[in-house]
Amino acid sequence: MNKLLEIKDKAVKFCGEYEHFILPVVRFAVAFIAFITIDLNIGYMAKISSMLVALLLALVCALLPVNAILWIASIMILLDMYALSIEVFAITFVLFLVLYFVYFRFAPKDGMLVILTPICFQLHIPSVMPVAAGLLRRAYSVVAIICGTLLYYFFDGIRQNASALAEVVDKKGQSTTKLNVTMGQLLDNKEMFIVMAIFVITTLVVYQVRRLKINNSWTVATIAGGLIQLVALVVAYLVLGLPEKIIWLVLSTVVAIFAGVVIQFIFMNLDYARTENVQFEDDEYYYYVKAVPKKMIAKEEKVVKHFGNTGSLGKKIQRHNQENISKEAIAKDLEIDENIFEDDK
Repeated sequence: MNKLLEIKDKAVKFCGEYEHFILPVVRFAVAFIAFITIDLNIGYMAKISSMLVALLLALVCALLPVNAILWIASIMILLDMYALSIEVFAITFVLFLVLYFVYFRFAPKDGMLVILTPICFQLHIPSVMPVAAGLLRRAYSVVAIICGTLLYYFFDGIRQNASALAEVVDKKGQSTTKLNVTMGQLLDNKEMFIVMAIFVITTLVVYQVRRLKINNSWTVATIAGGLIQLVALVVAYLVLGLPEKIIWLVLSTVVAIFAGVVIQFIFMNLDYARTENVQFEDDEYYYYVKAVPKKMIAKEEKVVKHFGNTGSLGKKIQRHNQENISKEAIAKDLEIDENIFEDDK
């Protein structure tokens, strides 16, 4: 444990010293992964769906705020939807307007959650996001989780029906059919609504539990969030006839709990064994304070031993012309007894 604490302290110190360099690197990495994910799943416009374009755009995002990643990703998606179908483009544009209004109204600082949620879905570990959001953010972060979840399911449905949506309109009413198929990805997707509801409940439960005045509240919140998702989604998948997703759900839950433990170790690693309850008062109130110390590495106290006459400390030894300085000369310069150099017999 001490070794882990030492590594954490060094990492925190390193991040604090080089924050101005680390944050752009993080934004670049997240943006690049997001753009590549878009290209691999819904990259219908070949001109912008390349590794080089994703790399250049990620470099631009590294120098801009996090919300810039959302704007650029939205433009890329709209261009891809336009290349697929004008009807899909129109519905996607309206969807983005609604989501941006909700996002900037309630959770304008949670852009990273919106970006990471679809990425975690692609990696089959979406359970990480509600737990992480509940531990690190506030209750309104559920808005970002909802936006990210909705975007994933919508575009996953578009990808699955891409061949039908890309057909040239040569029959009367085919345009209406495309609109119905596109809208169906939002209105008829029962799994999406169930998952969003469970994620909202999980995020709020984790947030409320970790704020309780109990020992190991963050650990309890993490385990509670993982179990809520596991039980609720297992039931949901069985009802919806999707038992094949349960295996990935179990893996996602394990990763979510592990992520919660790591987050706690970094941000709220407390030593409850040394908890102190303090009571004091002033003219108007009594105060009852519970003080829980952080787990930290005990700093070693350096002990300096002095030999001989301590009054000689700081004095500079004069150089002698002889190649070998005699012990008598050293003793004289330091004002100590020359017999101190004699070996014990």
